[in-house]
Amino acid sequence: MFSCGNERVLHLPEVNHSEITDIKDVSHAYLFYDETKTDSVELNRKNLISTTNWLINVDKRLTLKQAIPHIKYLQDKKANSSHKNETAKNYFTCNDTSRKDLGFIEFTDVSFKNESLDNYSGVLSSFEDSGNSTAIAFEDDNEITIASALLNSVILETTKDSLSYYLKKCDTINGMILLNFNEALTFQNYIEYKSLISKTVLNHTEISNTEFIFN
Repeated sequence: MFSCGNERVLHLPEVNHSEITDIKDVSHAYLFYDETKTDSVELNRKNLISTTNWLINVDKRLTLKQAIPHIKYLQDKKANSSHKNETAKNYFTCNDTSRKDLGFIEFTDVSFKNESLDNYSGVLSSFEDSGNSTAIAFEDDNEITIASALLNSVILETTKDSLSYYLKKCDTINGMILLNFNEALTFQNYIEYKSLISKTVLNHTEISNTEFIFN
């Protein structure tokens, strides 16, 4: 849990290891979950300074449907500020259980799109080098669907425990991996997947900065 100055309590998402553990020159924004109104979300951004690194603290119980519009709003606000610092970055704050301290996941260059990559075959074939492209969909029932010609299968279903294995199988020169997240996923689910992907060593393949949020 994380308590901010106005006595509101926010439950941070948890990961078992974070690569980023210390950030200087920061300001905070908070996305609160309202237990009395589960469809409600409150954004507190009063102390954000555009030239600093932004730490976005999102309650892990919020769904992507609730959280992403506010995150996009903050991204746009910083990008369109008249006072810019090109070296300042954006991070999600999480609870690193291995260290029992805060950890951070960067999302500075991530662009969220509210559309689906349902038609995997059609989407992959639209890329210039479609044979090296992979689409991964994370459903709200813990099911993961992978579409990749590199796996000799258009559609493959797997689990979180096997995700790193299949990511490495798709690691090829000029490869591209597209991430799709069900909007019903909690922010805890989302951060878990992002942490797992970030810890997977890929030598050639790039993870696309465009993330698709589907219903």
